[in-house]
Amino acid sequence: MEWLSQRCPLLPAAQGCPRPGRGTLLLVVTLSLLMYPVLRSLALQLHSAVTGSYVSGTHSIAFINCLNEQIAKDIARAIMDKKLAAYVNILPKSSALYFWKGELEESTEILLLVKTRTSKIDELSNYVRLFPGCLLAGFPAFPKH
Repeated sequence: MEWLSQRCPLLPAAQGCPRPGRGTLLLVVTLSLLMYPVLRSLALQLHSAVTGSYVSGTHSIAFINCLNEQIAKDIARAIMDKKLAAYVNILPKSSALYFWKGELEESTEILLLVKTRTSKIDELSNYVRLFPGCLLAGFPAFPKH
């Protein structure tokens, strides 16, 4: 019990040992909640790096439609050169049906399946939109589980 008296010297009997206030507790809880996403992300990256295993939700697959095969190859090579993806599949011609200005249209397209980190999706989307001949009504990307 001697260690207790060294850490918290006895004050007058009514005061006792000073304790952290509610403000301090509220501050700690608030900071913990705000830091959770950052700490979780760092923990997942560390786990993935140490174990060499895949962590669900850290990678995504993006779909990009191109007018022809040459444009698809050019975009795929540019994505790889810029290191925005780990892998790009160029799928052969496919038929597409869609409504344009109230009329049913049909065309052929080349589909790129781009496998990348989820954190690079925005940069990839902005980069691909610079290319003519790339059909992006939206930029569908899905987490890879």
